[in-house]
Amino acid sequence: MTGAASGLGRALAERLAGLEEINRVVGLDERRGDVEGVEWRVLDIRDPAVARRIAGCDVVVHLDVDLSPDTEPRQRSARNVRGAQTVLTAAAASGVPRIVLCTSAMVYGALADNPVPLPDDAPLRARPEGVVADLLEIEWLARRAPRAHPGLSVTVVRPAMVVGGAVDTFLTRHFEAARLLVIRGSRPSWQFCHVDDLLSALEWATLGRVEGSVTVGSEGFLEQDEVEKLVGLPRLELPESLALGAAERLHRLGLTPAPASDLAYVSHPWVVSSDKLLAAGWRPVHDNTTACEALATDVAGRHTALGRRIGRRETATLGAAGATVALLGTAAVVRRARRRKTRGGT
Repeated sequence: MTGAASGLGRALAERLAGLEEINRVVGLDERRGDVEGVEWRVLDIRDPAVARRIAGCDVVVHLDVDLSPDTEPRQRSARNVRGAQTVLTAAAASGVPRIVLCTSAMVYGALADNPVPLPDDAPLRARPEGVVADLLEIEWLARRAPRAHPGLSVTVVRPAMVVGGAVDTFLTRHFEAARLLVIRGSRPSWQFCHVDDLLSALEWATLGRVEGSVTVGSEGFLEQDEVEKLVGLPRLELPESLALGAAERLHRLGLTPAPASDLAYVSHPWVVSSDKLLAAGWRPVHDNTTACEALATDVAGRHTALGRRIGRRETATLGAAGATVALLGTAAVVRRARRRKTRGGT
């Protein structure tokens, strides 16, 4: 398992190390982890030496993927894509028959015409921007690997919005603002995947109980007003053109880490079915309500402005509604510029 020393990887390593069906867990990371019962191999997963370290394994679970909003985008993309490429090639070279990858249901894209729910084999229609571009590239590598390396089986697990266990993504930070941004006329369908359910799904994939492209999430979804009540936040409703225009300019200026296209994920449905897992007998422990409550607990006391985490001192300076003010301020500048252009001014 890659990325086994921390985060999701550590949690899964601990889970797998306790299973009778698994004889040995080898953890690959840049530092030695603290999970007992794991054999540690310390190295960069982009190093071709990975092939020697995984020789003799029956399955490789690749979880060393950086989805942090705080990582410099070019470095993040280079590491994510190169890491997946190296691990897939190493698995084939060392004779590992099966590999499990974890991306996200975001690769389907959030579109107004998406069926609810999306089947596991739905086309991937996401825009290749931001962290989603990394995930789409990993998906492409996963599709190509069995053709390039006959005998290699690849399972890709695509979770809905992951919550619980202090998960930190641009989606969870959406709930750290003073208000929840809502695009006027949109009807978000909120589906969550508690990290405990993701871990059990990854366990099933590791044991070979499901194969191919697999979606995972709580059954059904919540409406926007239900989520607002559960997290205790009011909404900020803006026209789509205003919100997208402001978000695009803020991202271009480097003030927000997420591209404007990511607003689709808080505006349009990308609910998944978990069909393959359910057919195999897997069941989620958490429903959307309990998962949303876990999210509310995790983000309590955190403050985010423009997608960036800010501390108490900055909060006091900027104010609790700093992100909202910045968004509206940028939008106001755009409107003034348009008026001047219309009047022929400078």
